[in-house]
Amino acid sequence: MTCSGCRAIQPIEDQGTVRFLPTTPVLIHHLEDEGYFVAIENGTACILYQDREQLLYMLRSLRKLPEELKNGLTLSIDGSKSDIPENWFPLSLMEQRVENYDIVSIIIDRQFTSHMQPIVDRSQAVVGYEFLLRPSQGGAPFQPYKLFDVARTTGLHSFLDRAARISAIETGAQFLPRGFKRFINFLPSSIYNPEYCLTHTFEAIERLEQDPNDFVFEVVETEKIESMARLQRIFDVYRQNGISVALDDVGSGYSTVEVLRHLEPDYVKIDRGLVDGCDTDTEKQRQISEIIESASRFGGQVLAEGIERPEEFRFCREAGITLAQGYLFGKPTAHPLSVR
Repeated sequence: MTCSGCRAIQPIEDQGTVRFLPTTPVLIHHLEDEGYFVAIENGTACILYQDREQLLYMLRSLRKLPEELKNGLTLSIDGSKSDIPENWFPLSLMEQRVENYDIVSIIIDRQFTSHMQPIVDRSQAVVGYEFLLRPSQGGAPFQPYKLFDVARTTGLHSFLDRAARISAIETGAQFLPRGFKRFINFLPSSIYNPEYCLTHTFEAIERLEQDPNDFVFEVVETEKIESMARLQRIFDVYRQNGISVALDDVGSGYSTVEVLRHLEPDYVKIDRGLVDGCDTDTEKQRQISEIIESASRFGGQVLAEGIERPEEFRFCREAGITLAQGYLFGKPTAHPLSVR
């Protein structure tokens, strides 16, 4: 079994061949009118390119094609050094990959690592870490949100999401002993078939001799929940493998109390927007209390995110929240603050 998000990624090299399907007279005439030599190999139109600028210019020229042909056109780019089987993609996606070449290269080459932000209990003892994607030491700089934005527009979000999960698992194995919780984000939209797509995650945990009970996989913020049944299925597969699940940013965006009640996650992470100034804002206090009450009905542990002031932590603790995270306790770093 396989899926489009789990296959090997074809890098875009400086020189190579662009192949087109379907090959039509209109397409061939257009390319020849633009000054390209078109070869036909096994019924497929092919063009050689000498550098990425030439490739991007050629892709942009295809915007002039009739909409019906342009929308149905797929391309495959084979580099001169690549031994990866050809993959076919829509024109718009391929153009995005070439336009965002620098960021795409960071994704494909896995030029990133995982930093750890501490999670504390009511006594402020560190009991776990959330793993967050950051540039590799000496690697190209990037903003994590930009990396994921480009991954979505280029069809690489499944590849990046999987690679980020593996990076977090490997970092945790390197620095943390058993017993520390490891909170790792995931994109539901990147997991087409959880029974198959998550095998890479479970294999990494097994390969590194980690305890599945130490892991908590949380639905990443900004990720719209398109299908509650599908997300529940993903949760079920995680739990069947001994792993806990969390709903992130509860109280904001799509992570509503109604969603919380439907999914019943093991951990409930309250959105930092509600936590900010919660010690003086009665409306935020009311919403936080509602989340705590809802989570208590199914035994979910509540974690407050984004705590920066002692007063916020004090209110959350007195309200019944058992876990906390934020700059008050530590920023994301390459090494854990402490291990026991």
